Amino acid sequence: MILAIETSCDDSCAAVLTGTGEVLSSVVGSQVIHDLYGGVVPEIAARHHLELLLPVVERALSDANVELEDLERVAVTQGPGLVGALLVGIATAKGLAVGLDIPLRAVDHLHGHVAASYLAGVELEPPFLCLVASGGHTLIANIQEPGSDWSIVGTTIDDAAGEAFDKGARILGLGYPGGPLVEKEAEAGDPAAFDFPRAAGVPGVDFSFAGLKTSLLYAVRDLGEAEAEARRADLAASYQAAIVDQLVERVSRAVETTGVSVVAFGGGVAANSAARMGLTEAGINLVVPPTKYCTDNAAMIGRAAIELPDLPREAALALDAYSTADRSAR
Repeated sequence: MILAIETSCDDSCAAVLTGTGEVLSSVVGSQVIHDLYGGVVPEIAARHHLELLLPVVERALSDANVELEDLERVAVTQGPGLVGALLVGIATAKGLAVGLDIPLRAVDHLHGHVAASYLAGVELEPPFLCLVASGGHTLIANIQEPGSDWSIVGTTIDDAAGEAFDKGARILGLGYPGGPLVEKEAEAGDPAAFDFPRAAGVPGVDFSFAGLKTSLLYAVRDLGEAEAEARRADLAASYQAAIVDQLVERVSRAVETTGVSVVAFGGGVAANSAARMGLTEAGINLVVPPTKYCTDNAAMIGRAAIELPDLPREAALALDAYSTADRSAR
């Protein structure tokens, strides 16, 4: 039995899995207070993790019908993410591991989004590509062996795709989190109404969304407040289409350059139906986990932990958080 904990951003998450990867429970405690600020405030996120995490862990154990004494190891997200938030999860995991005298496993958040693909209910054997697109990260990884042998073949040179959705939603006055709100607004809009950039000047399989965000900002400014509000659905649909088109183009290039045909899709943007449809219609052999495992969750952390070794006790006690993907273990 593995208890997994994920606190890299604003969701307090816990899950219980068997050693073969069966998810017995997965609980997410969301911090809706960040809606007031139009984005996640790191200090507030850390403080709310302190309040939410233990009840979330208790709920995960209860839903799984598992007692603390039944646990055989603990897994926790080490990074990348908000350091203050991560430290709450790490401290909790350390305390449980020491108190129960069981091993601790440290998981990279990005590895978790890759491992979420194993929860899709289909056979997924390496090699495969994985598009991870979330609020903090956008990359394409070439997975040769689960948990260890994988390399980055493309990444964003500025904003992440999820961040582009959030900033676009803010420009359009839709609120936070941006992805679901832009998608809903776009349902009534024309995706061809505005010609937003697709980062055509960025070579290879790298992404860039900063120019797109700026283009939306200028379009709204040039339309004026009243006209922008009247055409908000068209703006949202065209903006979403530009994000999706770029994802589809870069993944298609990655398939061509690597010769790897199967593509897993993880991260919060994988919950976007237009993105899934665009990749599928482009002929990509796509594997997508259930929506609840696309956004941040602890089940993916537990699944990733299955492929990782236990930390020696001294290393477990010294475990620290890291904030950026540059420090991720590859």
